[in-house]
Amino acid sequence: MKRIFVVGIGFFSLCFLMTSLGGQFSAKRLGDSPFTIRTEVLGGVESRGVLRKISDMLEVILKRMDSLSKLDNTSTTDARRLDELSSAINRIQPAGLVERIQAIAQNVSNMAIRVEQILQNSMVQGRVIRDGTSNQCEVPRDPRFPECPGKVDWMRARWTSDPCYAFYGVDGSDCSFLIYLSEVEWFCPPLSWRNHSSPPTQHVQEAKPPKRQAAFRTDLTVLLDQVGTGKESLSFMKRRIRRLAQQWATAANRLDAKLEQRWRDQKKILVHVGFLTEESGDVFSPKVLKGGPLGEMVQWADILTALHVLGHNLKISMSVKELQGFLGVPPGRGSCPLTGPLPFDLIYTDYHGLQQMKQHMGLSLKKHKCHIRVIDTFGTEPAYNHEEYATLHGYRTNWGYWNLNARQYMTMFPHTPDNSFMGFVSEELNETEKRSIQQNKVNNMAVVYGKEASMWKVQGKEGFLQILHRYMEVHGTVYYETQRPPEVPAFVKNHGLLPQHELQQLLRKAKLFIGFGFPYEGPAPLEAIANGCIFLQPKFNPPHSSLNHEFFRGKPTSREVSSQHPYAEQYIGRPHVMTVDYNNSLEFDSAIREIMRTKVEPYLPYEYTCEGMLERVHSYIQHQDFCAPEPPFILANLSRQGSAGGSRVAGPLFVPLSNSTSLGWATNVTAPSAWPPLSSLRLLVSQEGQSCVEACQSAGFICEPAHFRFINNKEALHGLEVQCEVVDSEINHILPAFSVVRRECGLQREPLLFSCAGHSPKYRRLCPCRDFRRGQVALCKDCLQ
Repeated sequence: MKRIFVVGIGFFSLCFLMTSLGGQFSAKRLGDSPFTIRTEVLGGVESRGVLRKISDMLEVILKRMDSLSKLDNTSTTDARRLDELSSAINRIQPAGLVERIQAIAQNVSNMAIRVEQILQNSMVQGRVIRDGTSNQCEVPRDPRFPECPGKVDWMRARWTSDPCYAFYGVDGSDCSFLIYLSEVEWFCPPLSWRNHSSPPTQHVQEAKPPKRQAAFRTDLTVLLDQVGTGKESLSFMKRRIRRLAQQWATAANRLDAKLEQRWRDQKKILVHVGFLTEESGDVFSPKVLKGGPLGEMVQWADILTALHVLGHNLKISMSVKELQGFLGVPPGRGSCPLTGPLPFDLIYTDYHGLQQMKQHMGLSLKKHKCHIRVIDTFGTEPAYNHEEYATLHGYRTNWGYWNLNARQYMTMFPHTPDNSFMGFVSEELNETEKRSIQQNKVNNMAVVYGKEASMWKVQGKEGFLQILHRYMEVHGTVYYETQRPPEVPAFVKNHGLLPQHELQQLLRKAKLFIGFGFPYEGPAPLEAIANGCIFLQPKFNPPHSSLNHEFFRGKPTSREVSSQHPYAEQYIGRPHVMTVDYNNSLEFDSAIREIMRTKVEPYLPYEYTCEGMLERVHSYIQHQDFCAPEPPFILANLSRQGSAGGSRVAGPLFVPLSNSTSLGWATNVTAPSAWPPLSSLRLLVSQEGQSCVEACQSAGFICEPAHFRFINNKEALHGLEVQCEVVDSEINHILPAFSVVRRECGLQREPLLFSCAGHSPKYRRLCPCRDFRRGQVALCKDCLQ
């Protein structure tokens, strides 16, 4: 009580002195102080107004301390805090009073907050003692909730950092922390003494509605209505959906027959197209009719159609207001988290949408992020995705760092095996159309890939275009309003921006579709190849990446792009695709002459047909589950087939495969449940400096990140005959790996950092490769069974 009295008298005296001095001092600008004063001599109304604000603040503090003095159970911690406050006031002396007042004014706001917290904490503790719950708010040490103590410590230090905590009743006491962490979030166990007539939302095992079977749909009318109107981007997407409707229907019937009408769970799915929202700026819609990029809209239109055709319960959001409505978030509640279960099984969005959901789902995004799938054109590698690791090791960018499972990112092409390959579709031709194209091809006709005039601003283009013009008639589809773009040479026949069906007719006549190096990895080359063109593109030496090229700088990947369209180069190749050095005139000239001699048929990879995309998306929806934590791989739980249940495996877990340098899962050992199944696993070792992406590709396989947890052990090292003097467990995106020189082996301690892309010049990596279906690299041979 004496301490409270001293603090009260000190503040009262300070109030009196400051209000009495009026305007007798000059003020300096106080930086971030709430009392910002212009730099001038204060002597009139302004000075008295400022000092009145300070006086009012101090009076509020005085009233708070008066309330505090009436409590009989001030804690030792609170007494120590009051001692500090009292000492700060008692140090004020008449000498240098003006400077002292200025310094104190700068910190008055912080003092007010501290006293407020002391008061709240003391009042809560008094209530806890009266209610007899003081022993019931000890922080639990429950192995089922290992993060609980750490989260309580975090709340003690930072519970005032977000107003949402107070919104849910957090008041600075351990009891309120535990109530919040067990009933609003999920880090702590429920408190037994709480009235659970309204149970914690995250622990409620509500009676789930019975599962519904998804049935294939061929009528797209409902989907077209859901897409909406009002933007040219939406009109483009709807035109595409209508144009391909019959192909989607045919593909649905084929896949239904292939799956033999097996049960498929119908999912509640929200699609939030963040990049087309007004809140994200939507720079795409105004450029649809001006030659702007269409690849993202092509992919989103196909994603919406695939989800609808597969028979799922679909909701589509094109604005933050619609997003809030579907999620049940009241507008204006800021970042306060959702209460209750998420009303969707899956949410498909992009990076813009993810940021919007963080803002409007708030803290609950941590709880619900396992339901999210991020459509990500260029891919996100694990080293960039893990926030703490990225920050500490120089991988932090404006994107990435969401701590998702890397397979939750879904790409346009299968260039990043750490992610899932979503893709899009190209129009498939029937046999009659293919024969007609071959009969009507103009052997000396080329179409340039580039709808915007800026794409023609290529250094050295005059040289290779002159060579091309020597052999072929050159056509362009460059957008312009009134005057021909000066970037387009006079000998080029420019058709202007063409509607899709007219562009398709032009490609069906042309022999060559030529790229200038940009845009990267778009859908147009696949459409040209599907219409019987040969695609000619430049080779990049050195390859373009985030380390040396402005376009990729800031993207969450270190992937090296060896040409304008690496998928076309690697997965299609000659004779449909030719990749040459445009700076070498002899090589370019030779390529043009070879193209004129070569006859090709229209070609479309199966994975870019409607059936291929339906097959892939179906498999992801039915088998990928990132909400159920993957159990640790425990060898003791394995048993040999025919042996006593639960007996430890004796003998090798991985065995050599016939006609292969890789190892496979031992057939006499019961394989744990997994998708892709372990029958697809092919274990091998990379060379030093080689990533698992490259190592698996060189052996004719695909790196499979889901299999890392099965090879991250000493048994895999032993099966590969790796000699280790030391085996450590560390956090590094190149692990599991080993050093031949030092005979050191490292296993991965952080599952989010299992990475196909990681590589190091000093280490050889353990690589979990898998087989794949012909024309469908996303799925293993047994993945549809």
